[in-house]
Amino acid sequence: MRRVELALYKGPFRTYDSRMPEPSASRRASRARAIAVLTSPERDGRPLYVQLHQQLREHILRGDLAPGSRLPSARTLASDLQVSRNTVEAAIGQLCAEGMVERRVGVGTIVANLGAVAPFARRMRLAAAGSPPPQKGAPARRRELSRRGERLAAGGQAELDADARTGPCMTDVEIFPARTWHQLLARVAREQDNGLLRTGDVQGDPSLRRAISEHARLTRGVRCTADEVVIVHSTQQALDLTSRLLLADGESVLMEEPGYRSARAVFTASGARVVGIPVDDDGLQAERLRLHRDARLLYLTPSHQYPLGVTLALRRRLETLAWARDAGAWIVEDDYDSEFRYTGRPIAAMQGLDDAERVLYLGTFNKVLFPGIRLAYLILPRALVSGFRAARRLTDGAPSPLVQAALARFLSEGHFAAHLRKARKLYEGRRNLLVERLEQRLGARGRVGMSQTGLHLVVLLPPELDDQSLADAGSGFGLGVEPLSSFYAGGREASSQPRGLLLGFGGASEAAIRRGVDAIARAMPAVTTDRRRA
Repeated sequence: MRRVELALYKGPFRTYDSRMPEPSASRRASRARAIAVLTSPERDGRPLYVQLHQQLREHILRGDLAPGSRLPSARTLASDLQVSRNTVEAAIGQLCAEGMVERRVGVGTIVANLGAVAPFARRMRLAAAGSPPPQKGAPARRRELSRRGERLAAGGQAELDADARTGPCMTDVEIFPARTWHQLLARVAREQDNGLLRTGDVQGDPSLRRAISEHARLTRGVRCTADEVVIVHSTQQALDLTSRLLLADGESVLMEEPGYRSARAVFTASGARVVGIPVDDDGLQAERLRLHRDARLLYLTPSHQYPLGVTLALRRRLETLAWARDAGAWIVEDDYDSEFRYTGRPIAAMQGLDDAERVLYLGTFNKVLFPGIRLAYLILPRALVSGFRAARRLTDGAPSPLVQAALARFLSEGHFAAHLRKARKLYEGRRNLLVERLEQRLGARGRVGMSQTGLHLVVLLPPELDDQSLADAGSGFGLGVEPLSSFYAGGREASSQPRGLLLGFGGASEAAIRRGVDAIARAMPAVTTDRRRA
């Protein structure tokens, strides 16, 4: 490490004769404070000119080098630092480009007059000394985020906190045919050459949209064409886009109660007023919709209600569609994991019954295949396609053309169907083991809810048990565990909310299922909560 004290000469330059020899070191030292500059080729990975530039720049911003101070010549500085003159010239040249210094013919390199740097320099010196900057009077109260931003950050932080635990709807990425996927990626890249390097269709790759529309028609009874499909990155992005386009501040959004936390957070962040509609064994209590004819949108999971796992009865589906038609409201049907049905054929989507085109059908590959694929889709009523397409152009455009093209092949060549058959068999076995273990260890203390579909099930608990503490006890073993009370609008703090656990078995090994359930059973005697004090 080399260290040098720079004794910088300070004007007056108007009377300085460039033909006169440079002032002596003693004169320079008497007219300007010494500035320490260090270079360390051995310990610092940055180039030497970067080190020199950043140190001089910091001295200028702190006010150590006042406007008008003259830097030593490049030759002198290079000699003192024992570096090449080119290194010094590169550092000084960068300072000139940033406006920090000026080069004057016959004078040399001087520190520029930056005007507003004085108060900034004072704050930097105080910060370096560990002292807070002085404040005059009461500080002005300023919101860092907008109100929408604060709502969005609050909802996102809650989900980030929940991400610390294994999610309840995770798949097992180890069973995904990764080799086939990689081969498809390579083949698509070779065949399409540089075409994949260009910006893709903002609505999504046409071949993928065709494959999705065919899959949705054949397996879910959805009525659509490829032109009505919009590719997005995730369920959350689809909901955010929907809320931006369809909701105004203060408008009502109806949701199942309990319901999907992330959806509630997205709608709340948009400024909407979220109203919960109770769910029973037949799904959403559709008769209550008549009390909300002014609602703009209804979000629901009819094929596999999240989190309770029940299915919306046909009578209630028809009643819900009639309400949307009469009220002029939109329905977002989130069909997030219905591909995994273990008893009979998958239940047809509600969208297929919609003759008024009020349903937006939402599907995702992030839960069905693997989270890192980051692909989901909306199947829209024709009246909304152009608006959503234009909004995609303004927000972030379409996902990766390469990944979309590979997924289109994965669907059309039968790999998707083959993977689902294998995955269903595996997940059914894990579900059966989880149900068996719960019945053995919990007995009458826990009632297992419906589990014919999906990657999770619900265990209903006595009201005196604290489901948050039980969730904490069961986490950390690979079994996805969430407290049921957290999916209600009042959250876990509301004493009236039912208690239970949401258990995700898709990504859990058999050993993880046994360990997780055993930990929950052992913790039960210690987590009784006094509901009378709550």
